[in-house]
Amino acid sequence: MNKIALLSLAAASVLMAGGYKIPETSLNGVALSAANIAHNKSADAAYYNPANMVFMENASYLEVDLTSIGLDPVNYTGTHAGTASYVHNIDAQSESFILPSVHYVSGKAGEARVGLSIVVPGGLSKRWSTQPAKSTAEEFTLQVVEINPSVAIPLSEKVALGFGFRIVHSSGIVKASGTHPTYGAYSQDMKGDSIDFGYNLALAYKPTSQLDVALTYRSEVKLTEDGSADLSMPLAGVAANNYAAQVTIPLPATASVALAYTLPSKTTVEFVYERNMWSAYKTLDFNYTNAYAEGAFGTAKTKDWKDTDTFRLGITQNLDKMTLMAGAVYDKSPTPDATLGFELPDSNSLSVSLGGRYQMSEAVDIGLSALYSMRESRTVSNTSISGEFTNSNVLIVSAGVGYKF
Repeated sequence: MNKIALLSLAAASVLMAGGYKIPETSLNGVALSAANIAHNKSADAAYYNPANMVFMENASYLEVDLTSIGLDPVNYTGTHAGTASYVHNIDAQSESFILPSVHYVSGKAGEARVGLSIVVPGGLSKRWSTQPAKSTAEEFTLQVVEINPSVAIPLSEKVALGFGFRIVHSSGIVKASGTHPTYGAYSQDMKGDSIDFGYNLALAYKPTSQLDVALTYRSEVKLTEDGSADLSMPLAGVAANNYAAQVTIPLPATASVALAYTLPSKTTVEFVYERNMWSAYKTLDFNYTNAYAEGAFGTAKTKDWKDTDTFRLGITQNLDKMTLMAGAVYDKSPTPDATLGFELPDSNSLSVSLGGRYQMSEAVDIGLSALYSMRESRTVSNTSISGEFTNSNVLIVSAGVGYKF
């Protein structure tokens, strides 16, 4: 039978990016479609490019944001291996989230700067209340919070280096229920969490006052989920009971190259190329210490995700007391047709965004931004399903306040 993992491949993402990664972790990140790596003078430089902290004004910066994410109810129309002669037309439940984030950049300590970001870099929620989707994805919920302290030092007047430490806490719930063709009724209700670690590196180069160049790298973090599962499949020898369970899921490494140019009109245009190393996710192998639970629910499932390219464009217009921003991003799905299912009906996307910040005083500014992600419909035919997923669009709205002191 198809194996359900605790957090599963972090299935069914918030769909901000291919897979289950969330790159828009600040007000400016939403407004610019996360094209704010090379040219960044705000507190969120601590996360997107800590090397840029060296070139910021000698003051301390603090920003607090609240981001709302709304997911449309995904529709599936097609057949399923268990009911191949019947065409299903079913909808997942709509989802909404409120995600907080905090960014801080210190004043100069000698020539160095220190930063701290608390963000949600990934996550998911997908719930189906109708069969056949309910048999593998009644609920998939993943919560990820990252604490990312960082340090930046100048290498010269035009070059700076930044590095940080990733502390990632994740927790998740997985539920499924249905009827196995051989072993009859079954149910799964799993919970688990973990704390895992990684690092990030950044390089900022400013050859002229108009041109900004940046390289950034965020390491893979392996989410080593440990927890328990209430499992039941009586005909396979699994009595309703609680069993210890473990699974490892990658939060993939990401490398970015960014160029930004500021025109005499105080208009900055930034382009970002991003490479996401999703190929680290090869199999989903959920492990149980109980032999019967392992035999019934523990079969490794091939995933074979692919590395993907993402292209981001951001435009910033500085006015007297107002900063206007807009962006666009094209993002590919890492999920091949052969392994796509109800737990993650992912597809390529084109997103557009806009936002603004208003300087209320020398110390305080406020802002509002929004991003709309338009997911492509996806037709898939594999050993489990044959049909089309539609209506996977996402709306993000972010509001925040910045304070300089």
